[in-house]
Amino acid sequence: MGRAWLLGVVLTGCADDPRAGVKSTAEQAAGFRWDIPVGLVEPPVPADNPMTDAKVELGRHLFYEPRLSINGTTSCGTCHLPSLAFTDGLANAEGATGEVHRRSSMSLVNVAYNTSYTWANNLILDLESHALGPLFGTDPIELGIADLEQDRLDELSEDPIYEALFAEAFPEDDHPYTLERLLQAVASFQRTILVGDTDYDRYYAGDPGAMSDEAKDGAALFFSERLECYHCHGGFNFTDASATAESAFIEMPFHNNALYNVDGEGAYPRRDQGLIEVTGDPRDMGAFKAATLRNVVMTAPYMHDGSVADLDAVLDHYESAGRTIESGEDAGVGADSPYKSPFLVGFELTAAERAAMHAFFDAISNEDALYDDRFADPWGNLE
Repeated sequence: MGRAWLLGVVLTGCADDPRAGVKSTAEQAAGFRWDIPVGLVEPPVPADNPMTDAKVELGRHLFYEPRLSINGTTSCGTCHLPSLAFTDGLANAEGATGEVHRRSSMSLVNVAYNTSYTWANNLILDLESHALGPLFGTDPIELGIADLEQDRLDELSEDPIYEALFAEAFPEDDHPYTLERLLQAVASFQRTILVGDTDYDRYYAGDPGAMSDEAKDGAALFFSERLECYHCHGGFNFTDASATAESAFIEMPFHNNALYNVDGEGAYPRRDQGLIEVTGDPRDMGAFKAATLRNVVMTAPYMHDGSVADLDAVLDHYESAGRTIESGEDAGVGADSPYKSPFLVGFELTAAERAAMHAFFDAISNEDALYDDRFADPWGNLE
């Protein structure tokens, strides 16, 4: 698997699905054991990149490595902070050169279960190929090492820390300092960012006192036909875009949640129109992936462009079955969009019900899990 193959997956989707032949725990490299929190299951792993402890540790160092940016200032961890559920708290991400992006940084919590990657791309199917965008993309620049790849790899190969880490992670390679190995290591680390063991998980695992009555009321609302939340944010990972090691088939849904309707006919702003930019299918106008709601209390602001400030505003949006923007270039009534998801039906919450929803959001979040040393920056550059 080389760079050309990976770029083929990203740009054309013509390669075989890289998730084919995923390995079960028993088939993983000797010595690796998943630490699966309550409420989660084993994630899928590509057959050509089995999990090992050494590979995960190398990947953790590379994830937080600023030398993998154009100017040595930025790493993957800059936009994906453990303290913010592996987001950055910004409405729009900023790259190494200060360029402001059109989208927000997605949470990496439970990213191992994703069936596709980024907010709206049905061609990026695994974590290995996903990392090519941040590393080499130029519109916008994220890490920005296009044309600097070999220089950076050579620099890492001369670092005694990486000399030991690469040798342990890939003992079969005479020269493991390649893009392929770097991508495999980073992906292996990201697959270990598993967050479960919430009040909700413990309650449904048999602990009757784990979840408050208010949170139970919120769960009942969340999973009701009245609110319809669970259609897009259902399942163990609170998103319909998840798969496990045992999944018999892969679902890759995208949804228009009526954030915009700038022309009265359902159009999103030209700066970002979602999946239609990849497929060219008019039905994909404004279609984006439903992000996981695990640790949702930590990932504000919300939506693909960070245009919804907090969870109360999220509830307001869905109560109205779409957002109304009164003036400006984005003005329009989202609820009138012909492309909006049929699950946006609108509803009205009492004050008590709104409080119950917030209690439920708390119950599906586990902030403590993110302060695990296994996820921490080994270089000490980030808080």
